[in-house]
Amino acid sequence: MRAVFGGLLGIVILAPAFGHHSDAGYNQENVIALQGTVTEFRWRNPHITTFIEVEDANGDTVVWGIEAGSTPVMSRSGWTREMFQPGDAVSVRAHPDRNPNRALAMMISMEDSGGRVWIQDESESEATAQAETIAGAWRGRLPTLGPFREALGEVPLTAAGEAARASYDFRTDSPIPQCIPPSTPRVLLATSVYLTEIEILEDRVMIRNEFFDNERTIWTDGRGHPENGERTNQGHSIGYFEGTTLIVDTVDFADYRTAYGEGVPSGAQKHVVERFALSEDRTRLVIDVTVEDPEYLAEPFSGTLEWTYTPQLQLYRYDCMPELSGSGQFENSN
Repeated sequence: MRAVFGGLLGIVILAPAFGHHSDAGYNQENVIALQGTVTEFRWRNPHITTFIEVEDANGDTVVWGIEAGSTPVMSRSGWTREMFQPGDAVSVRAHPDRNPNRALAMMISMEDSGGRVWIQDESESEATAQAETIAGAWRGRLPTLGPFREALGEVPLTAAGEAARASYDFRTDSPIPQCIPPSTPRVLLATSVYLTEIEILEDRVMIRNEFFDNERTIWTDGRGHPENGERTNQGHSIGYFEGTTLIVDTVDFADYRTAYGEGVPSGAQKHVVERFALSEDRTRLVIDVTVEDPEYLAEPFSGTLEWTYTPQLQLYRYDCMPELSGSGQFENSN
């Protein structure tokens, strides 16, 4: 018979832990410790969720939802869809939901009854080979992604941009729970934990990212942008090569609620130019980005980030489903 841990250990106030989700719904300054029994283990996206039955300080039973990363990230962290079964005893450290009435938390670590500790591994990947072209599998270099993300979130806004940011509510306005992927340039940052694959075809280049199975088509057959083209999530991209370097021009972006910093949308006039160039040692991809969006950005944005060549890593399907935290099943009145 599997051992069952006793109960809720309580809330421990600690220094802010490294957040492996960029999720405003959780209080990442607080850490809770829970011990209980698994009732269900859901291997699905955008978050794997472990439901555990816990006894609270009043002796009542509460079922907590413990969210971890997505299936591609957790697969590379050693997790499998069969690793936890109903009845398994677990001990959890996690960041609680900002709403104290919701029995929902974001996992930091989970320990099984055998003493093995499971985490979400976001350590940086090392290059294992040199690339001949920009084709192949790539993962973002963390030292370059952070400054790029920070600068993108701090670009001066127009009055419309400021108003949109001020009115933004993560729980109701975020596209993520609807499994809608971000457009460029923000999708370039998804490579901190998700892999990107570039495929060079005769008339186009395909850029696929694991996050929401995002796919971009860059036409390289000499066509221009269509007049009054349809606005789509990823926009309309055309490009050309200078040697091994790909230059991409993209317009016709659909509205997206968090295109830059949290709550700042894409506008109808958004225009992005990207330059994908191999580093001198051919182990990295250097990406220069310029963004103009006069509706929401008071001035153009320019930034540079890098991806590491990682042909040794496998890309996984995301197959996103509606986010569990959007349901009312975690409401806890106790």
